[in-house]
Parts: sequence; structure tokens; C-alpha cells
Amino acid sequence: MSKVNGLNKYIWTLKFGMVFFSVIIPVYNKARFIQNTLTSVLNQQFSDFEVLVIDDGSTDESCSIIQAFEDPRIRLIKQTNQGVSAARNAGIQEAKAPYIAFLDADDLWEPDHLETMHNYCLQFPDESLFNTAKTIDTGHQLIPAHYAITHTADYELVNFFEASRIEPAIWTSSVVIKKSALDWVGNFDTSIKSGQDLDLWIRLGMHFQVVFIWHRTARYTFDADSLSKQTSLTPKKMNFSGYANCEKENPAIKRYLDWNRYSLGIKSKLRGDWAYYHEMKKGIAFENLSIKKRILFVLPACILRVLIKLQPLLIALGLRRTLFK
Repeated sequence: MSKVNGLNKYIWTLKFGMVFFSVIIPVYNKARFIQNTLTSVLNQQFSDFEVLVIDDGSTDESCSIIQAFEDPRIRLIKQTNQGVSAARNAGIQEAKAPYIAFLDADDLWEPDHLETMHNYCLQFPDESLFNTAKTIDTGHQLIPAHYAITHTADYELVNFFEASRIEPAIWTSSVVIKKSALDWVGNFDTSIKSGQDLDLWIRLGMHFQVVFIWHRTARYTFDADSLSKQTSLTPKKMNFSGYANCEKENPAIKRYLDWNRYSLGIKSKLRGDWAYYHEMKKGIAFENLSIKKRILFVLPACILRVLIKLQPLLIALGLRRTLFK
């Protein structure tokens, strides 16, 4: 990819000032991770950004750790505990830049993440969604995530639904979104407590293609504790009824929603929420699922729990990181 020329940089500086990205980091009890996460942001080779850290009512030492950073680009915004969607929306509301970069409080960026994103944002000024490939950090080794995207160049212009069969073509800690696109489709739905990212990606994917960049600049921190907690949640359910017409008209959207019905069905089985499990099952066209998924979907919850406990070992062996996808 050619380097962005100085004229383009000068134009952007004139139009938006020195802040090109607003980095939004929601935090709830992440004292164990947040120092490394913020350090990875401040170590970026590209420096024209602000950092909006939204503390969502943490009860641990997260705020003290954040306040110890003396970088003027960091703004700490505190709110009562309202959930990650409300925290991200608060950051979007305060954002001053034309591009929003999200980062979860336990994930990391490589030093060239924002520089890479900056170059592609300028190369494709008419595009609104940019995502780099990610690496999975198991605590023992780094594993490149695998995507159902044909690798033809340094980047691909992809349809989100068609490209997300294995790993999603958008991931929260590796995505950059043009703020005007969020103005168009709306922010995170705070009524959804599980699958709020999914809901926003669907709405964005219906209107915009993704500039998918193969350079791996974001690192997902595999946290077995978080994985075990997500199966014990009792969230307001994800409702797919709003996409009914789109599913009928677009097979790619139907397949993508069925993969996510599968994921939510598995989680509801582990919670013992059989009504929601059968609701998800009813909506799935099972020919859209792999044989492995079809088998996992009907396994007893006790066996699924054993498989969850084995996941760190499977990841260490370089296998898939979750049975939920």
C-alpha cells in the first residue's frame, strides 16, 4: 500500500485539527488489565488521537490506575454502572474525531495499529468500516485468528455477512468506524445486554462494506474467567425479528443470523433457559450450520461445560478458541 502523502495529512489537519481518532475504552473492574491496555494506546506510532475512558461504576482499582497516567490525551469519564453499551455510547457522545476506534479494557494494540488505520482511512475516504486482523493471546502463546475471507492483497473489500462465517469481519477492539456512519445507523442498543456488538455490526453491515486489513494489529486477551461468566448471565434476549425481511431477501444475512442464533442457543442451554433455546432453534435453517455446530447444538449442557473447561488447552494446541461460534 502506498504511503499517504503530506497533502492529504495537511487537509485532514485543517479540517479536523490534530485529533483524527477518538479511542473509546469502556472499563468495569479491569484493574488487572487496564494499565497494559492504556500503555498499548499511548505507545502508538500515530499520535493524533484522544482517549475516552468510560468507567462504568468500577469497584476495584481501575480508576486509580487510569488516573496515574499523566497524558493530556486521556479523559476519564465516570458513570454509574449501566453496562458496556451505555459506556461506549457515552464515549461516542463525547468524541471529537471523525473516526471512532474502540478498544476493550483487557485487549491490546500493536504500536502501528492507528497508523495502519490512518493510512487506510485516507486511502478510502468514502468507506466507513475498517478492521484489521487480530491475534489471540492465550497467556501461553499468540495465535493468529482465522477468517473465511480469501486473501488476495494487503486488504479486501468485503460484505460483512459473507465474510463472517468463522471469525467476524468486525471485532470491537480492531474496528474503526466513521462517526457519520454511527450517526446514520445509531449507536449501541442499551436494551440488549448480550449481543449488543452483534446488533450494531448487523445494522452497519446492511449499509456499508468492510475494508478488511490483513495486517494483525490488535490482540485479543483470552480470559477464561470472562468466558465462564458469560454463560451465567441472564440478559434481555437478542431479538432478530427486526431483520425478518432482510433474511428473506438476502441469504448471506440469513446465514449470518443463523450462526448467531446457534451461539445464543448454546449459551441459553448452559443457563437452563430452554424457552429461549427453542426460540433460537426454531429460527435456524440447519443447512446453514456446519456438521460440528449441528452436533454441538443438541449436546447436553453437561458435556458443553466440559468442552468449555477444555478450551484453554484447545487454544494452546492452536485450535478454535470457542464453541460458541
